[in-house]
Amino acid sequence: MFMVTTNDIAGYRITQVLGEVMGLTVRSTDFGQGFTAGFRSLGGGEIPEYTQVMYEARQVVMGRMWAEAQQRGANAIVAMRFDAGSIQNFTEICAYGTAVVVEPIAPQPIAPQPSPPAPQQFGQQPPPSQPPLAPGL
Repeated sequence: MFMVTTNDIAGYRITQVLGEVMGLTVRSTDFGQGFTAGFRSLGGGEIPEYTQVMYEARQVVMGRMWAEAQQRGANAIVAMRFDAGSIQNFTEICAYGTAVVVEPIAPQPIAPQPSPPAPQQFGQQPPPSQPPLAPGL
């Protein structure tokens, strides 16, 4: 199954649109993560405890969205996006997209192209395209 942020998939044709699908989770950090992250925030920079929570949350919501699409009979999700919000001390993460059925587009035969002329050696004259004219004509 494909999951893409674009509205189409190169080399595939959308044959059915099955509707919007989504995955949702609400997360919080545990006491230890919050305590450690509080100290890290004093110095600035990335807070790995929160980064890990957000990464895991995105994986969970993508999996839930994927499962919903499969239940509907989809083999791809297009226009996939993430959204996040907060409710007091909690973070809500949502992934959503459009469940579709796609099929590969048959490759078009490529017309044979004429081969380029053979390269000339330095100092050689290319062969004439017409026979030389007789003198005096």
